[in-house]
Amino acid sequence: MPRQLHLSAAIDSPGRFDAGHYADLARLAERAGLDFVTLDDSFTAEPRRPDALATLARIAPLTSRIGLVPTVTTTHTEPFHTSISLNTLDWVSAGRAGWLVGVSGTEAEAAAFGRRPVAPEDELWAEAADAAEVAARLWDSWEDDAEIRDAATGRFIDRDKLHYIDFEGRHFSVRGPSITPRPPQGRPVVVVPVAAADLARGASPGGRARVDTAVRYADVVLLDAPDRATRLTAATELRLRSGEQLRILARLDATLPDRAAELRLIAELAAIGTGVDGFHLVPAEPGRDLTALAERVAPALRATGLLRAGHSGRTLRDHLGLARPAGRYAVAGTGNATPAPTPTLAEVTR
Repeated sequence: MPRQLHLSAAIDSPGRFDAGHYADLARLAERAGLDFVTLDDSFTAEPRRPDALATLARIAPLTSRIGLVPTVTTTHTEPFHTSISLNTLDWVSAGRAGWLVGVSGTEAEAAAFGRRPVAPEDELWAEAADAAEVAARLWDSWEDDAEIRDAATGRFIDRDKLHYIDFEGRHFSVRGPSITPRPPQGRPVVVVPVAAADLARGASPGGRARVDTAVRYADVVLLDAPDRATRLTAATELRLRSGEQLRILARLDATLPDRAAELRLIAELAAIGTGVDGFHLVPAEPGRDLTALAERVAPALRATGLLRAGHSGRTLRDHLGLARPAGRYAVAGTGNATPAPTPTLAEVTR
């Protein structure tokens, strides 16, 4: 049997703000059997687009299997709030949330907040790494069975199973614990975009910092590479540095205006001997191209054994074949040994 592909797709539609549009696209991707969809976001005014995380939270009840992965920038935001928002998405989607880590490096984005000037890209990705560390610790700060919900005794939480994270870094100071229970997946799937040039000799400091963040925290890398040979070299380097649990999806433009284009896409998807686990499709016209994918391309791939017949589980980690991570405080006993009292928002952020 050939090795089956992992496929995902972007559903970006600048200028569209109706949730129904994005729900339709997500359902097409779900029908095609894709693992997840992504939705981009930024703090710039142009091109105008909806809030990615809020949009995917809105369409979560309108889908059932597809993973939902918004871009959430770590610049000009606090990791405590990011972790809570992504945790909420994981709960409302019953374990289908991911996080496409982004940074904001433009003057326009900095001006929108007015808190600090634009920072170099390597500094932004170092900050993103700290944010990913804080989020992971906060997701783990509640043990899986911390909730009691005993109406008879009036006990909602077992205080011994909430933990301070006491994070002190260059960019953030976060006490914890979280104010929401541990996510259904343990931790939402972390996705980091990487360009092959970031791994090449002579890569920019920003590129190297982005790779370091991906190696340390990513469950999935979206790899941008110009050709198959470069793709193989970059994927091999990533696996050597991060291990076999990392899923690598190569970015692939998906323009499907006619059957000839569909056959060329199918041929590209079938050429999986390139060190990657699959492809992240970027449609030129999401409605048209995802329809072609669901109605013709995906069935053709299934007929050759390259695409599974359906989703193998309910969570995004299930789709990707990733284990649910154990909580670090419950298992390893790391962090502050003193259990935390029931937290308030003012107590957990500073």
